[in-house]
Amino acid sequence: MISYGKQSIDQTDIDAVVEVLKSDWLTQGPAVRTFENDLQNYFGAKHTCVVSNGTAALHLAGLALGWQPGDIVLTTPLTFLATANSIVYSGATPNFVDIDVDTYTIDSNLVEEKVNDYREKGEKVKAVIGVDFAGHPCDWKALREIADKYELQLVNDNCHALGATYLNDKQYAVKYADLVIQSYHPVKHLTTGEGGAVLTNNSKLDEKVRRLRTHGMTKDNSKFSIQNPSLNEPWYYEMHEVGFNYRITDFQCALGSSQLKKLDRFVEKRRKIAKHYDNSFAIIENLKTPKVQSDIEHAYHLYPLQIDFEILSITKVEFFERMKGIGINLQVHYIPIHLQPFYQKNYGFQQGDFPTSENFYNNELSLPIYPRLTNDEQKLVVENIKQLINE
Repeated sequence: MISYGKQSIDQTDIDAVVEVLKSDWLTQGPAVRTFENDLQNYFGAKHTCVVSNGTAALHLAGLALGWQPGDIVLTTPLTFLATANSIVYSGATPNFVDIDVDTYTIDSNLVEEKVNDYREKGEKVKAVIGVDFAGHPCDWKALREIADKYELQLVNDNCHALGATYLNDKQYAVKYADLVIQSYHPVKHLTTGEGGAVLTNNSKLDEKVRRLRTHGMTKDNSKFSIQNPSLNEPWYYEMHEVGFNYRITDFQCALGSSQLKKLDRFVEKRRKIAKHYDNSFAIIENLKTPKVQSDIEHAYHLYPLQIDFEILSITKVEFFERMKGIGINLQVHYIPIHLQPFYQKNYGFQQGDFPTSENFYNNELSLPIYPRLTNDEQKLVVENIKQLINE
């Protein structure tokens, strides 16, 4: 069976994990800090805090930024549930902004319109979460200008775009966003099994994220509220707020550091597969391949192909099931969040609110794309899609 995504693990990864398993530290040990340093160097961040998964990273980001009931946070409806759920976790109110028709990322012009709509009602947007959908960066320059103009916090859900470049800069993410969120799930560009990180250039935000990662505890004497009754109590710690156990293990981090060394190679292989798909589908009128802006290098976590099912003799469900029957598992990214019952019931969203995202969803299927996808497997995907299109 050909999956839409899959991890790429080799012997060097296995050796790195086994080395930690044989050591004294399985968690809260040196491999965690090593992975954080490796990520900082690659992505150009001053601070990196690795956590148990990308959802935990999003949750901690909202808490570190102080989101609370009454705050309004904007994001795209075309993302995984965790992006919007992280807003709800904090008690803030989520709202959505439709996507750009070409990049599938949040439309910066519509962001400013919505911010001003709230201002006219005497309300203020607190923050914006942009999602680098499928591996194509948002228009971060425009979003940063909007954030500065209206005093907004800016978060980059960067989970899809590890290894992408924006304005010819691979380290763009922390230069525009206050906090950057990453995920290391097996279908992402690099994996720790489950895992994630919060990257930032802001030391105060990093300090809060780290504290919340481990139950809200601190062992820093300078942060104590109660004076340590004896300076000879090295075990002493304090808890100043409710935190969580969002820690990640050392053996996961060892895998992450090993995987990070191969990230450029992984992304390059994804780009080659995407180019093959682009060339294969270029002249088929009722197919739309992903567009890439001239100042962008796409990371291709996903290859979202849009198919105009209205003019075909086959429905999206039939297409999906036929491909599965052949042994090719496609996927759909994503059901727009405003169509989920929870968000409709609790926030009043309804079908038709974000038509560009809905149209994308109606037509989108994600094709297999991962470094271990062979040429023969790519050929099989292309041939069967063409066959179904031409029936």
